[in-house]
Amino acid sequence: MLRVCSIALLAAIALQAQAQVDSAQAARLGQDLTPLGGERAGNVAGTIPPWEGGLAEPPANYRPAMHHPDPYADDAPLYRVDSQNLGQYQAQLPAGLKRLLENNPDYFLRVYPTRRSAAAPQRIYDATRFNALNAQLISGGNGVEGVAAGIPFPLPQNGQEAIWNHIMRYRGEQVSMVTNQAAVLANGGYNLLKLERDVYFRYGREGVNPQDLDNTLFYYKYRVVAPSKLSGSALVVQETLDQVLAIRKAWRFNRGERRVRRLPMLAYDSLQPDTNGMATADQVDAYNGAPDRYEWQLLGKQEMLVPYNSYAVHQQGIAYERILRDNTLNPELLRYELHRVWVVEAELRKGFRHPYGKRRFYLDEDSWQILAVDLYDRNGELSGLQESHPISYYEVPMFGSTLETLYDLKGGRYFVDGLDNNEPMYDFNARLNPRDFTAQALRREGN
Repeated sequence: MLRVCSIALLAAIALQAQAQVDSAQAARLGQDLTPLGGERAGNVAGTIPPWEGGLAEPPANYRPAMHHPDPYADDAPLYRVDSQNLGQYQAQLPAGLKRLLENNPDYFLRVYPTRRSAAAPQRIYDATRFNALNAQLISGGNGVEGVAAGIPFPLPQNGQEAIWNHIMRYRGEQVSMVTNQAAVLANGGYNLLKLERDVYFRYGREGVNPQDLDNTLFYYKYRVVAPSKLSGSALVVQETLDQVLAIRKAWRFNRGERRVRRLPMLAYDSLQPDTNGMATADQVDAYNGAPDRYEWQLLGKQEMLVPYNSYAVHQQGIAYERILRDNTLNPELLRYELHRVWVVEAELRKGFRHPYGKRRFYLDEDSWQILAVDLYDRNGELSGLQESHPISYYEVPMFGSTLETLYDLKGGRYFVDGLDNNEPMYDFNARLNPRDFTAQALRREGN
């Protein structure tokens, strides 16, 4: 059963701007709570250990530009969950994951000892403590003010605050990366799409004040590298903080047309290109963008089996065909652990359009990364599962997904993004500038 939070659960849409918690509650951060608001102590059963700072430093065998060595490589699985013993563990599984196991008798979960590896820089912890006293929801919950770094609501009082914690969590200051994505069809066929990606984060940068944000979270750009028929096409996005006040700006360069076009809408239920119609725009990073199409409810915390410390599937040199199996990822490369997660449910508001009538999100208490999402269609039927397979990028330090999956539970297909095993590793010190993320920059690079 869900353990109801001790803090009040309020109707999200009706909220007006208000102070979040008093100083006594905020003082718990870094004490009985982790600096980002998780419970520092382990659970009574001893199956979840206390948080002791996470992986804030690289292990001794790490070298810059490496695919991150697994600090838990010597761990042995505790047990395995599959369709045969599903009933024993079903209370700890997202509904979508249960259905995936039922639909695929050869699929299984390897459950390992719980390692609370999430960590962030000290300045993010300090900013989060400040935010607990100063962050405010505005515009009916569709925006946040009074913050420039850190988790805005480490002691969330409603579902909107919790989902903003995911959207605004720390992911470094900038990053350049090369990754692949694939839509794996029911017959097992797929084509890889290789992308060069750059992200420049404005929120969370050292020295940035709230007035410096100018309603901007980050800038994003990708360039298609392969296949050759698509190579050279590119996209730039300027991600706004309050997307009801000002929608995100996006431009696409089409190699065939050799021109830059402004995209009128790249949000909500707009389909992502090259996903075989599986993924909507707001499913990137598990959830992004304005929350205004849904009613949000914070259901409480629950101990769940979720992807965590997914270093095995991240390692250099693994052939992509070994990762991508028919119907599912290769379970031999995945790691699941028992963690406490915040459970947030989103119901589509009347008068709004979206293929998902309901979503249930499972957010890591130590990082606010969404780890899993149950997806329900407009008729209330379970139709999909999203999973984020995270690692600690300990050289930053930052905790985030290395691989994201979206399963179509009815169609037997899935979409995967983040395949990087045979590419250069992420560069968190890339020299990027906001001027690189404009229509003019796209036009220059396309010529």
